[in-house]
Amino acid sequence: MLSTMIRPMSKRTTIVLPDQVFQDLERWADEEGRPTANLAAFLVEISVRAKYPEKYPAPAKHPSDK
Repeated sequence: MLSTMIRPMSKRTTIVLPDQVFQDLERWADEEGRPTANLAAFLVEISVRAKYPEKYPAPAKHPSDK
């Protein structure tokens, strides 16, 4: 029973960015009203999903989506 309640955990990592790239990432995150780390995580995730689409199939479209 306990094993059905355990959810996969997110992992943490550290990246090093050139100063200008970090400043632009920070500005982008500020424009969207989100933390810089949250935007960085989102961008890494969509990049990995694009690299390995067979492992991460696109979600089914909702009938109202056009």
